Amino acid sequence: MISVCNVTKTFSKTAALKNITCTIPEGSIYGMVGSNGAGKSTFLRLITGVYKPDNGVITIDNLSVWENPKAKELFMYVPDDLYFISGASMNRMAKLYASLYPNFSFDRFHSLTATLRLNPDINIGTFSKGMKRQAAIILALSTQPKYIFFDETFDGLDSVVRNVIKRLIYNDVAERKATAIITSHSLRELEDTCDQLALLHKGGIVFERDVSDLKTSLFKVQIALREDYDQSVFEGVDIVHFSKKGSVSNMIIRGDREASVEILQKLSPLILDILPLSLEEVFTYEMSALGYDFSEETEGI
Repeated sequence: MISVCNVTKTFSKTAALKNITCTIPEGSIYGMVGSNGAGKSTFLRLITGVYKPDNGVITIDNLSVWENPKAKELFMYVPDDLYFISGASMNRMAKLYASLYPNFSFDRFHSLTATLRLNPDINIGTFSKGMKRQAAIILALSTQPKYIFFDETFDGLDSVVRNVIKRLIYNDVAERKATAIITSHSLRELEDTCDQLALLHKGGIVFERDVSDLKTSLFKVQIALREDYDQSVFEGVDIVHFSKKGSVSNMIIRGDREASVEILQKLSPLILDILPLSLEEVFTYEMSALGYDFSEETEGI
């Protein structure tokens, strides 16, 4: 389990993270979304011991991370800014990783290079941006760590490779009971992969929820009634958002779907359609309900 308690990190008098507290359970995929500069990379660098927190405590399996080799044996970190030894091939990097990580599997390494069709004998410096990221992910997964951290994992990957990588990460968690943290500026990249999602904004976690709860907590309704009406007619329904054009209204409703629909049907509507919400829409409405407006600062999340 990863525990982060009241952690703050400041650079040049600017707080990159402020009093961050969260617990990430074992065997889960934890997604963190936020705009550029929200603090996602700083968060990962703190929990991997690259940075020392100014205040607060970070532990992995009850071990302090900062300058603790025993804690660092437990995880692998794929940063946004990748680094490989100059002139090294994937085979050479694999030998280096194997010397540092006792669980490194050459069988898995060769299987993954074959799956992603990368030549492990070629100088990584000749790879494209997307191929370099694939190489980093292959090497990381081959170490078979208990915890694995990805910063902007899907950046530079085409849609086909992106789906393959998602499946590989998911299988690693499911089969080995590993734990993954994935950061991204795009919620769409994470919605079909993660168990939990957190929104990081201006150095703080302002929203954290299980994906299953998010997907079932809100739904969209389009309804039309014979006579003129306003929102007050829908008494007993928890309306998060309401808009009306002519006789047709669109509503975002929170709560039990069957119970809410039963109330609406009693109004003898001319139209009553229950429409799905994307996870991105759910996130937006949940945050709006908490009083946050990210219309400009988090465009693209």
